[in-house]
Formats: sequence, structure tokens, C-alpha cells
Amino acid sequence: MKPSTSNDGTSIKNSNHHVNHVKKVVPSPIKLIYYPLTEKYMPNNKTAVVALGGNAIGATGKEDIHQQFANTRQAVQTIVELIKEGYNLAISHGNGPQVGNALLRVERTFPDGIPALPLGVIVADTEGGMGYMIEQSLQNQLIREKIGREVVTIVTQVVVDKDDPSILNPSKPIGPYYQPEEVEALQKRGWVVREDAGRGYRRFVPSPIPRSIVNRRTIKQLVHSGTIVIAAGGGGVPVYAKNDGSYEGVDAVIDKDRASAVLARDIEAQTLLILTSVEKASLNYKKPNQKDLDRISLAEAKRYLAEGHFAAGSMGPKIEAAIQFLEYGGKQVIITSLEKAAAALKGEAGTILNVS
Repeated sequence: MKPSTSNDGTSIKNSNHHVNHVKKVVPSPIKLIYYPLTEKYMPNNKTAVVALGGNAIGATGKEDIHQQFANTRQAVQTIVELIKEGYNLAISHGNGPQVGNALLRVERTFPDGIPALPLGVIVADTEGGMGYMIEQSLQNQLIREKIGREVVTIVTQVVVDKDDPSILNPSKPIGPYYQPEEVEALQKRGWVVREDAGRGYRRFVPSPIPRSIVNRRTIKQLVHSGTIVIAAGGGGVPVYAKNDGSYEGVDAVIDKDRASAVLARDIEAQTLLILTSVEKASLNYKKPNQKDLDRISLAEAKRYLAEGHFAAGSMGPKIEAAIQFLEYGGKQVIITSLEKAAAALKGEAGTILNVS
């Protein structure tokens, strides 16, 4: 039998193998280890939502779990720097590559008689699994640095309109990229497949606009008490409110940047930090006259968006989320790369958006 492996890929010996041939061992009592903490958290009013791209954990959708954990451990290094600055934090994350792979696994096992899972439940699965990776990786780093902050993951329900136009016009790319010659066969499965911002062909699913966070009061209370909360992962689980006030799931994937803006509003954060693959938003992106943006106002962001400078499948939703958050009353939005996040919060990197 193949030995088990830990998150980092190392082997774990299983003492239950060949149980008839080994002496029975009475397990010793579990010893709890408490690590001394050098920093005592003091509540403050600096609150931010960090929107971590799903690509930071798995960019291609082909990474195994060990590589995804390695990527996650690298990603949380930057988040620890924000914690050292004393921020109250909620962390959201994308799940495009992961939810696409999970949906593909479900569809491939359906002919074998395994009951299919609806897309909304798959989103919840990835939110829990990816939240676990971020939570454990961040916990471990805080322990190493003796920082006394708790980390928790909340599988978050997000209210949408069940009649949202996106239900009939899928707009969210998920899963791996496909070659042009594969598109026709995929479309024959009933998939909506089209080009994703010039990066290749992907499957598209419904992506309704988020309206509010069902778990907002709990998340707000935890965040403002100093707990680092991983919430609205993958945009959260889409639900709609029925006439009697109860909730029902929707088969869709919410854009994580838009959900992060709603989360930031609902927990009264001052800052929304959107982390992506580039240091700054740009005008005329990848053209000879490209212009990187350092600071822009709400009015300028609206104008540039209307002029078509931000692609619908990449920077567009981030700028829309930024506009949304500022209109909600947020103080600032920062768009930058994971590596530049700490510098961007000091005004030394990234694109910073303010009301004026």
C-alpha cells in the first residue's frame, strides 16, 4: 500500500499497515503545545479586505495539491507583512482554476453513476478547501513569527438576484485554458466556451452581481476583534432570498473582486486591496503607448472604464469593484501585485483609487 503524504509531499508512515503482524501499541496522551507569543494584539480602526487572486494558489489549474500548498505558503508572506502593520483583515480569494477543475471531475464521474453536484455546492467545496490551505499556511507563519492573531475560514453565502441577466448570459471564465481546435467539441457538450481576454479559450458560467453578505455580522465582529477571517472565497456561495426570508442556492460563480467590495462595505473596512498579476492598472494595456496608473479618482476610473481601457475578463471587474466600493463610502482601493502589497499600502506602489 502506498504511504500517505503530508501537504508538502513528504511521506507519512501508517502504523495500521499489516495490523495482524505488529504488536498492539497503546497511544500516549496527546500533548498540547502552546507557542509563546511576543506580540499582543490591540484592537484598532485600520480595517482592510485583501482580495487574493485564485491564480496565486494555482495559475494553470494543473498544479497538484502539494504545489498549491507551496504557492499558498508563498502568498501568505505578504499578508503577514500587513498583519505586522496592525491591520484588521478579511481575506477573500478567487477560485476560477479550482472550481473549473472540480466541475470537470463531477461531470467525468457522472457516467459512472456518481450523483452530480450542482455548481453552487462545488463553489462551497472549493471555498472550504482553499480556505483551509490559506488558513493553515497563515497560521503556521504567524506561529513562526510569534504573532498572536487567530485565523478562521467562513464558508460565506452571498445574496444575488435570481433573475440576474448573467444567469442566461454566462460571463465568468473558469477552469483550464483550451486550444482553438478544442472549442467545437466542448461546445457540443453544451458548454459556453469563448476567448478569455486574449489568453486562450475557457469555459464560461453564470456570474450574478453580489448584493450582500449573509454572514456579515459574524465576519464583522470577528474582524474588528482582531481575528483574521477568510471569507467570500471564490466570490462566496451564491444564494437568493425567498419571499419568506429563507435562502436558496444558485448555480453560478460570483466574481471575487465584486464580492470583496460588498464584503468590505458590509464589515465597514476602509481599504480594499485587490491583488493581481500586475503591479498597476494601465491604459492602453500591452500597446506601445501603455500608461501605468499611479493614482486616479473615482471620476477618472469611471471614464477610463467607459472608454474600454480595462478588459472584461481581467482588469475590468477589478475597476468595477473599486468604483463600487468607493461609491459605497470606502476610503481607498489599491490594485497591485502580491509582491508589492505592503509597499502599496504605504503609497509606494500600485494603482491607488480615491473618491477625489
